[in-house]
Amino acid sequence: MNERAYPQGADLLQIQANAPAIVIDPHAPPAPAAAPSKLRPADHHVARPVPIASDPRGYAIAKRAFDLTFASLLLVLTAPIWLIAAILVKTTSPGPILFRQIRVGRGGAHFTCYKFRSMVDGADEHKRHLLHRNEATGPVFKLREDPRVTRAGKWLRKFSIDELPQLLNVLRGEMSIVGPRPPVPSEVAQYDARHLMRLAVKPGLTCYWQVCGRCEVPFDRWVELDLEYIEKRGVVTDLVILVRTFPAVIIGRGAH
Repeated sequence: MNERAYPQGADLLQIQANAPAIVIDPHAPPAPAAAPSKLRPADHHVARPVPIASDPRGYAIAKRAFDLTFASLLLVLTAPIWLIAAILVKTTSPGPILFRQIRVGRGGAHFTCYKFRSMVDGADEHKRHLLHRNEATGPVFKLREDPRVTRAGKWLRKFSIDELPQLLNVLRGEMSIVGPRPPVPSEVAQYDARHLMRLAVKPGLTCYWQVCGRCEVPFDRWVELDLEYIEKRGVVTDLVILVRTFPAVIIGRGAH
């Protein structure tokens, strides 16, 4: 039940290499979700096939039902936290409350990911000036003392409160509660064939990486953890990761 394989003839999405950079307007309304088959060529980044893993029908139905139920429940229970976070973001730095960013999901499909803004407005434009200070391995960018992070943002990030708006992505079907974290297109453009395998399933709010130290985990190990999840994914695996997430978030280990 827990073993998974990529079936022959699985759907493949071609992601165009050297696509023009995507400029995100933080004040623009959320972009509607698009089916992978309707994505424009410019919405892709890597000219290699991305496998899509298939799930047993029972598990797929159970997972989606759990996502909808749990995400709805969390939205209600965390409503006061949303209010406090929104006030902190708005009163401590100029700019929008929500940060919208294009992320890469299952099979290479792009979608608009939501977060509480934890950095200065226009942080992506300042990133190129900090690349030489990158502390992470692989194609990801991580900086422990990132000067773009606001005062409120440090608190939001430590306890993963900035990621609460991604519950909306779960309800829209673009993400799941448990699954590999969604990368940005510029990272996927640098993936090798093995890295692309982590795009075979729907991305999630939490995963093995989230409960094993987050930013302290080297990229190669991060990929190993995601591929381990894809191989072992099932109801029991999802529940184990979810249970381990709560103490990891409270402790805030590896968050910056």
